[in-house]
Amino acid sequence: MADRLIQLLEEVRRCTLCEPMLPLGARPVIRAASTARLLIIGQAPGTRVHKSGVPWDDLSGERLRDWLGLTSERFYDTRQIAIMPMGLCYPGRGRGGDLPPRPECAPTWHERVRAELPDLQLTLLIGQYAQRYYLPHRRASLTENVRHYADALPHWFPLPHPSPRNRRWLQQRPWFEAEVVPVLRRRVHEVLNA
Repeated sequence: MADRLIQLLEEVRRCTLCEPMLPLGARPVIRAASTARLLIIGQAPGTRVHKSGVPWDDLSGERLRDWLGLTSERFYDTRQIAIMPMGLCYPGRGRGGDLPPRPECAPTWHERVRAELPDLQLTLLIGQYAQRYYLPHRRASLTENVRHYADALPHWFPLPHPSPRNRRWLQQRPWFEAEVVPVLRRRVHEVLNA
């Protein structure tokens, strides 16, 4: 199984399916090992991550690691944590920030990659795109998905995007860091230390 995943990841990293629509070209960013127990599905790499090739290598990643209560070393341990965004390449910039993830990525790659992760116990769904695609019983808004995170457990955990641009969302919803983050940390540590 590990060999199949290694071959699949090599195929994913060579993907140029959307390259004509990508302002910086194709550079799929994904990390996984067949032993991973936690999968993090975010939106799409930003320009900094596109340049480094390291997922969550930015301020959003710092906040996410804080929410999870994980060091960088533990966060990037692919033996335990897989990282696969909805769009694997930087999609470009729009008026209000980065464009949505390219719609071709998830249907092309996600099911195949997830099939090679037999030990997955929890998937973090970060942002509206991941929640729309994956949440079996999603609610009318991201806020409601996050507020009712317990309905998605034990397999899914919906989260807002940890971007500094979401500062207002977090300020207006103090219940998230007071009530949801402690449960998130507990669940992540249960999964990783099982």
